[in-house]
Amino acid sequence: MLLVTAKTILAAVAVFFLALGLASLIRPSSAKRFLLGFATSALKHYAELATRVVVGAAMLLVAPHSAYPPALTAFGWLLIATTAVMALVPWRVHHRFAAASVPKALRFLPMIGVSSLALGGLLLWALFTASAG
Repeated sequence: MLLVTAKTILAAVAVFFLALGLASLIRPSSAKRFLLGFATSALKHYAELATRVVVGAAMLLVAPHSAYPPALTAFGWLLIATTAVMALVPWRVHHRFAAASVPKALRFLPMIGVSSLALGGLLLWALFTASAG
């Protein structure tokens, strides 16, 4: 049951990345608004941290049953480790960092879109070409 839940979470993450990729390429103004909304409140900051931990844990649970276990294991631990660091940073610092860096990153929105599509596709591939389990 836990494995099914973890796979469902990762499938939802893959769909999220596919949607973000499409929005970045087709509706860039919507994607920009969405990306600029991160870390604008303590609630959003902590929701992001919780989401990152859940997704990282799901990756670790699914990794042994995936098409490419080392990648999911590495990304799972990377998410958890960076989230642990972010948890030590006050949300206002996270907000200032996001306010300064996201607008600069948005100059590369088409690349973000293509990367998001690739990431979503690769995650679905890893899930649906998995070994039995």
